[in-house]
Amino acid sequence: MTDDMNHERYLSRIGVEPSRALARDRETLERLQRAHVTAVPFETLSITGDPHGDREGEGVSLALSDLYEKIVDRERGGFCYELNGLFGWLLDELGFDVDRLSARIANDDGTFGPPADHLVLRVSLDRPYLVDVGLGLPKLRRPVPMDGTTRSDAAGVEWCVVESERPDADHVTRYRRSDADDWQDRYIFRTVPRELRYFEATCEYFQTAPDSAFTGDPVVLVATERGYVKLTPDMLTRATESDERERPVEPSEWHDVLEREFGLRYPSDRPNSP
Repeated sequence: MTDDMNHERYLSRIGVEPSRALARDRETLERLQRAHVTAVPFETLSITGDPHGDREGEGVSLALSDLYEKIVDRERGGFCYELNGLFGWLLDELGFDVDRLSARIANDDGTFGPPADHLVLRVSLDRPYLVDVGLGLPKLRRPVPMDGTTRSDAAGVEWCVVESERPDADHVTRYRRSDADDWQDRYIFRTVPRELRYFEATCEYFQTAPDSAFTGDPVVLVATERGYVKLTPDMLTRATESDERERPVEPSEWHDVLEREFGLRYPSDRPNSP
């Protein structure tokens, strides 16, 4: 960590006035989480590199100073270890009681990923809350009490955190879309606090393993007020609770779309668009 890490600059990055981040309460926590997921993209370009150029990915470092330099100074995004890793630092700087926890993402077949394949945050206020700004889709936009209380959001997704019946997990995070009847598991997690370095081995695996979900095509996505915007190498998707629209993106316009829709310039030394 360096003296250059300043929480007010981080708040500016996510569009929150410092005066609106003074109280250590649920309303402030929700304001910060919602602002983060609508300002800082989930993106994997540091792993995949430029899909329409010769720039390879620079790799992911979990050193807090490197995360700050990437997300705040260079105004980039990242994936769960980066986003939740640095957001945990911000919450701690603001005086919240926060722990980093190890989670395992649910697969389509009902199994779960390897240990520590996701990083989540627990914030203790009037009760413990799950906080997560590092998910792909669906986005978790507000803190969820870890006592089974349901929370819904403007994108039409309900969330809850309940105790797990599995011997290898303490809680399970579940969600349900507005057009569905059944709850789906999103991930399971333990409540043992972990240092950021605990996730380094799994982070390295996801950056290098051929079967990693992150070493294929890059993805960039960010929450909007009622949905999300997503960019792949050849498609831009805009989605809300009730509508999804896609349009092809040509290689020649991809970088301009990335900058216009997500505020990202990649590579960072690319000349400004005309």
